[in-house]
Amino acid sequence: MEYMAPNSFEEAVAEAGAARGDVRVLAGGTDLLVQLRSRTVQPDLVVDIKRIPGVRDIIAEDGGWRIGAAVSGAELAAHDGVKRDWPGVTEALNLIGSTQIQSRATLAGNLCNGSPAADSVPALFAAGARIVIVGPGGRREVPVEEIPAGPGRTTLGPGEIVAATILPRRGAGGGDAYLRFIPRTEMDIAVVGCGVSMVVEGGRVTEARVALGAVAPTVIMVPEAADAIIGTELDEAALEALAAACSAASKPIDDRRGTVEYRIRAAGVLGRRAATMAYERARGRQ
Repeated sequence: MEYMAPNSFEEAVAEAGAARGDVRVLAGGTDLLVQLRSRTVQPDLVVDIKRIPGVRDIIAEDGGWRIGAAVSGAELAAHDGVKRDWPGVTEALNLIGSTQIQSRATLAGNLCNGSPAADSVPALFAAGARIVIVGPGGRREVPVEEIPAGPGRTTLGPGEIVAATILPRRGAGGGDAYLRFIPRTEMDIAVVGCGVSMVVEGGRVTEARVALGAVAPTVIMVPEAADAIIGTELDEAALEALAAACSAASKPIDDRRGTVEYRIRAAGVLGRRAATMAYERARGRQ
């Protein structure tokens, strides 16, 4: 196995694009280092991007935030601006593992690991985040929903590397939330996760996005759940319709952490709770 720590994305892309075999990118390393120790993966090249300028920066941009690929959960949680605008995203990343893990784990790594149970990914879906990718073909920006391709897989091409995550302008009346259910009180993998983001004007939901994790081969958007609450004051009928849509969209598997039936029901329950939390946060920003 070869290891390189480039000083620019251009250098990183050139090396990764020219390499033969399996290439892995190291940002926080909370997944990759465990996989290396267990020999779950045996890459031919590891590209450590932490020395590249900008990867540890959080920058205000167009009313939103550009978050470098190596920004840790702890750094994100300490940033007052991101916490104010996107508390659901911040909280989701900081549900991952222990305090030590949170000092290393990154949004980009959590996304690129390809787990359908990744905590930060439903929150990013709900937020309408975009991903900045650098590769042999240059730089491109895509919606976060276009990245997951299946368990352990992404749509990134050979030599492509995530450079940053972009959270959009939040604006007045906006709120988001992420909730998950886990068997233990902490440091476990989500049985179901749900991210909700919305805009509220005059007590009425005018925009909404709902995403679920751990109930399909990838994190999924649930537009029917969003449609169920848009135009409402999030009354009981709207919440019931949202919960039903979340359950109907769920296509989970049985495993030792939860049955199909349990996950389907939990998706609806978490959808209700996350929407209620996002609504209250949105009203607090009106």
